[in-house]
Amino acid sequence: MDILLKQFKDVLFSVLPITALVTILNFTIVPIENEMLIRFIIGAFLVILGLGIFLFGAHVGITTIGSLMGETVAKSNKAISVGILGFILGFMITIAEPDLQILAQQVNSASGGIVPASLILIVVSVGVGIMVGIGLLRILYEVPLNKLLTATYLIILFLGLKTSQEFLAISVDASGATTGAMTTPFILALGYGVSRLKGGKTSDEDSFGMVGEASAGPIFAIMLMSMIWGLKDIQGGMNEFVINKGIISPYIKIFPRFLKESVITVLPLTTLFLIFDRFKFKLSKKNKNIILKGLLYTYIGLTLFLVGVNAGFMEVGRVIGESIARFHPLLLPVFGFLLGMVVVLAEPAVHVLSNQVEEVTAGHIKKKAILVALSMGIAFAVMISMLRIMIPGLKLWHILLPGFGFAAFLSYKVPPIFVGIAYDSGGVASGPMTATFVLAFAQGAADAIPTANVLIDGFGVIAMVAMTPLIAIQVLGLIFKRKAEREGHYQHGNQ
Repeated sequence: MDILLKQFKDVLFSVLPITALVTILNFTIVPIENEMLIRFIIGAFLVILGLGIFLFGAHVGITTIGSLMGETVAKSNKAISVGILGFILGFMITIAEPDLQILAQQVNSASGGIVPASLILIVVSVGVGIMVGIGLLRILYEVPLNKLLTATYLIILFLGLKTSQEFLAISVDASGATTGAMTTPFILALGYGVSRLKGGKTSDEDSFGMVGEASAGPIFAIMLMSMIWGLKDIQGGMNEFVINKGIISPYIKIFPRFLKESVITVLPLTTLFLIFDRFKFKLSKKNKNIILKGLLYTYIGLTLFLVGVNAGFMEVGRVIGESIARFHPLLLPVFGFLLGMVVVLAEPAVHVLSNQVEEVTAGHIKKKAILVALSMGIAFAVMISMLRIMIPGLKLWHILLPGFGFAAFLSYKVPPIFVGIAYDSGGVASGPMTATFVLAFAQGAADAIPTANVLIDGFGVIAMVAMTPLIAIQVLGLIFKRKAEREGHYQHGNQ
């Protein structure tokens, strides 16, 4: 019960800032219809309630399952078995990811139906499965994370030179959308389970980085898809945005949908757990029931969270983005910065990762330090995304290429554990709140600015949110490194 109350307290302080920001805008420059504002407040309540329950369930159920499966995978003697199991686990957990389902539907809508949502789901899940398999092999064979990621992004850079702007934006957004509420806790625990069983001096360092590796899979998968299918320039446009009517009716309308979708989300992991428990884990009835209860909490929390986000947050995000762009475009970067600062704190996976960082490092790297670094990094990400929408000549690759390049450079300058945390942070920061509120905000802004292309400029913001934490967390690593060096010199001088 103490853990559940703590989760609610943390979530309350995380969601209140964005709620306050929207309320202030309502009474200043962007008046919102009363019905819409009330729906937003109800949505905020459901987000707090759902997120608290979800995080408790993830702590009890998903994290434990990931650790157990990680240990089981690590016990395999053959590399091919580890790789295949990693691929299957990565594929099955990703295809049910709510954030990916949201993005796939938005891509389908923006492309005028040219790109099927099911194609995006399958291709992206294959990419994640491949990278999860490679990531597990990296831990077992102790391959340095920075070298693997450098090689991976060099391949992505080569493919990116031959990919259209539309699919470049979609591919990097898919990268961020895959590591959401379901996928992140599982992959984090999977990597931790493998590294713990492997042991050795680098086990703590190796427990991080799996999410970052998984995030690279969708990028090259979507790029290859566009080349193989010959998909280049898409002449599509956003469908007419539907404004909900009533206060309670939108929630009643979508609640059955997310009850069903949450079952589809949790069911693959539940099935995997039951199969593995039958043949591998062989847990006691008590421990098995605890995990199953955790999965039930996850299901309930995820349903409430998604209902709140979709019926309350997403609609307001698009309206605010469009209204600010029409009122005064120069305010977009300012609001984007403020939005980026607060929205990351409402991401479920951010709290899962920051808690694990503090736990694995025995409190040496504080949760608060991770949250502050992420908050600043994502503030700049959303701000720069707004500038890209406003400035016609500013392309997505103009920002991502030097950004990823600088992140790769930093990976050779900071302690290895910060490399893994940084690349994991890039994935977890771009979760449900980014895939709904921030993406809707960007598309609303792009739709209101005549020089912007909604399909190109409306996408890409998730990619920015996924890229800046790589730099922010590694800069934090440099600060820790310099501090340790100064303390070392001080102690040496006193001896």
